[in-house]
Amino acid sequence: MTVVQPSAIRRKVEAWLTDDRDQAPAIALRAAPTWAGEPVLTIGGTAVRVVPCPTPLAARAALNDRADGERIMLLTELSDDELGEGLLAHVSEQHVRKVDMWDVATQMFKVFEVDPTLVAEGRWVAEALIDYKPVAEWPPAPGAVLTRDHALRSLAAELLGLGRDEIDSAGLLQWSTEAARVLRLEKLPGKLLDGLTGYLVETAGLVAVPIMAATRGGHGVDAVPLGLLVGVLWPDRTGPRATAVAVARTRLEPWFGGTRLDANHALALGSAAEIWVDRVIGLEGGAGEANRMLARAENIAKEIDAVGLLGASSLLPTGFLQRLRDVAAAVRLAVPMTGTADRALIASAQNALARLGEHRSGDPDRLKTMQMAVRLLRWLAEPEQPKPATLYAALHRQVRDDGWVDRARLDIFAGDTDPQVTEALHLLHQAVDARRSRHDQQFAELLAADTQAEAAPGKLIRVEDVLDRVVQPILDRGRRVLLLVMDGMSVAAATELAESLTRAGTWSEVTPHGGPRTGVLAALPTVTEVSRCSLLSGRIAVGQQQAERNAFSARFPGGQLLHKSGLRGYAGAAIAPDVAAALADPGVPLVAAVVNTIDDALDRSEPGITVWSSETIPSVKDLLVLADGRTVVIVSDHGHVVDRGPEATHRSSSSDENRWRLADSPAGDGEILVRGSRVAKGDGTVVLAWREQLRYGPRKAGYHGGAAPAEVVIPLIMLTDSDDSGHPDWQPAPVASPSWWRESLATGSLAPAHPVPTPAVRQTTPKKAVAAQTESLFDMATQPAEPTVVPVRPDLISELLASPLYRQRRDPRAPLADERAGALLRTLIDGGDRATMDTLAARAGIPAGRIHGAITALRKQLQVEGYPVLSIDPDNVTVKLDRVLLVEQFQLGTA
Repeated sequence: MTVVQPSAIRRKVEAWLTDDRDQAPAIALRAAPTWAGEPVLTIGGTAVRVVPCPTPLAARAALNDRADGERIMLLTELSDDELGEGLLAHVSEQHVRKVDMWDVATQMFKVFEVDPTLVAEGRWVAEALIDYKPVAEWPPAPGAVLTRDHALRSLAAELLGLGRDEIDSAGLLQWSTEAARVLRLEKLPGKLLDGLTGYLVETAGLVAVPIMAATRGGHGVDAVPLGLLVGVLWPDRTGPRATAVAVARTRLEPWFGGTRLDANHALALGSAAEIWVDRVIGLEGGAGEANRMLARAENIAKEIDAVGLLGASSLLPTGFLQRLRDVAAAVRLAVPMTGTADRALIASAQNALARLGEHRSGDPDRLKTMQMAVRLLRWLAEPEQPKPATLYAALHRQVRDDGWVDRARLDIFAGDTDPQVTEALHLLHQAVDARRSRHDQQFAELLAADTQAEAAPGKLIRVEDVLDRVVQPILDRGRRVLLLVMDGMSVAAATELAESLTRAGTWSEVTPHGGPRTGVLAALPTVTEVSRCSLLSGRIAVGQQQAERNAFSARFPGGQLLHKSGLRGYAGAAIAPDVAAALADPGVPLVAAVVNTIDDALDRSEPGITVWSSETIPSVKDLLVLADGRTVVIVSDHGHVVDRGPEATHRSSSSDENRWRLADSPAGDGEILVRGSRVAKGDGTVVLAWREQLRYGPRKAGYHGGAAPAEVVIPLIMLTDSDDSGHPDWQPAPVASPSWWRESLATGSLAPAHPVPTPAVRQTTPKKAVAAQTESLFDMATQPAEPTVVPVRPDLISELLASPLYRQRRDPRAPLADERAGALLRTLIDGGDRATMDTLAARAGIPAGRIHGAITALRKQLQVEGYPVLSIDPDNVTVKLDRVLLVEQFQLGTA
């Protein structure tokens, strides 16, 4: 006879004792007459003595020796006839009862029968249900039959320590992270683990196989890290690393108890592990646990000598580093020694950057640095234009191209900690610096010539003309103005600030005639007491805050000028109440506020690595909240250059000024002599540093005062919250960034961001008069509404625009012009059915502030029966076209 499990015997006795109608002093169970356990069991407070009875005499003796009130359990293989009626009269139900595993199961689950499919699983299920019955009892079956799923799910939940509704791939991986529960399962019999694994595959999927294999191999707690590694080693690879992958897979087998994973199981585990990490990172306090798993995966990779393969991982930190180094290697190869950068090599760098961007747990700052590096490569791929013929053209080069270069250059100058990345960034910075230095010298020479010649400004806006030529026309139209004077803000910093202020769509930028941005020429030298005082005085002047207030009040008696100390309110008030009142007062047409955040950073922080936005300059955000109904004009008094560290050059002078000195000795390398009425120091003659590395004063984080365009060219940004008619000549602005900034390098020719005719190089000497720039302030060519785009399928777009359904869906109240819709669709198709908002706006000739409205209109026209032909990524930046759905919805034929 098969030896009956002690646990099954105990469960049978428990059922006997709970039956109040059965008061028999003994129970006889058919089982081998052996017992290795305690002679007396305590069940529910009742003591039950266990007596093995190989003979009728032993059974009779047990009954005769029973103490009063004692209950006994007889284990015997004897039949009822062998025991006799006299003895059976004293036992429960007057016969020897069988210990049937499934009978015990029905009792435990309070059912009448067992599903045959459960019985077909085998004896291991019944034994496990008996052996591992929870203290709180098994959950009752929902009906009269114990179903297979109810029994196995209950058993799995008990053995794993999970809730019944947690038995899935996510729950199983979460279970593997708790060592105590995993250790308990590791000790279970192999047959039980086999059966449990089979059921888990049904409920949790293929991922259960490798998790249980790792558990049986003693590495269950490493299921998540192993999954992250498996995701690197599968699917199959070809190429130079195929052998290394095969070796790593073999070395990983002992971690799965010697099991060789097939591709399906490996992919299931890899996917589940990545999903687990993504989920845990999003939980409060979960980042630490996720990072622990990532670190453990990398340690296992070291043990199996597979670290070199981790670049395939989009989650492991080493994967990010290896991809980062791949980008650096591509950048290093693409940096031109002379001339322009090679387009094919830049394309390789772009591909490596795209792969780096796919990594989901990398350092966003390091990613941004490499994005800036690739942007600079694209800039270096553009043919260098001849020297600008006028100072006005040189100023616009700084506003429309070189200011963006400076923004990217600051990121790569800040650098990286990895030596391989550092080397690539250093080489790139040298190449960019070489071109930018030529531009700086050209600008300085034009500046000196125009200043000495006392040239009429023409359409060039000087800092002393801003109030008359920019602010006053707005006031003349009955509009109120908020003038923000961002002390020390360069063009590079302004590109960041403008992006942050217009991102939400509350404020829209306007520019002269809706064309590219323009800029302002600072007074000289480019220091605050000269250029800011000149700005607020409306003439070249030198002075501190009181002089600025006096001049401003004389020019605008009804206006209000606020310096730093006047902006801050009391505790709890972001802006002083009187400032808020002035902004809200219709009787105060002009409020001017000086914000010193950037200029202060030149002394006390790191302006080169700060992103200048509404978050880092909170007073700007607060002022704009209160500026409802006002046109906002943002300008600075001068820009700045950042300290160049060991590359910087200090040159002694008779003063401690940062970037200018008296003309008591001839101008040397990196310097230029400037004289004229716009020079407010040194009796109208000074020497200015144009080379960014040069300084005269003590070391700081940043400097100004010199002749570099980063210091002399002042950004000019105009924002409106609703009405674009604030200035008679300013209209909704196009995308401000140059094409090399926002668009990957195409395989075809790269058109310059701002095409200009090739001018003759103007020869200038200090004694030669310079012709006045006689153009009117806003006399500039209108930008083409629709840049040329080579369509992939012109027939598809033409067919769509001509289709009856499309024309029927056009909104008659605000129709999107066919040429606009066609340009947007062509851009999407050219970009592989996706493009950024900025690219769409630039290619379709739509003002940047109106592109979201245009995309919304196009989405509505294309969305037939609710199907999204156009969609926008969660980043609210990228638009995607479902071309197959477009063809299907409008019945256009084959895509």
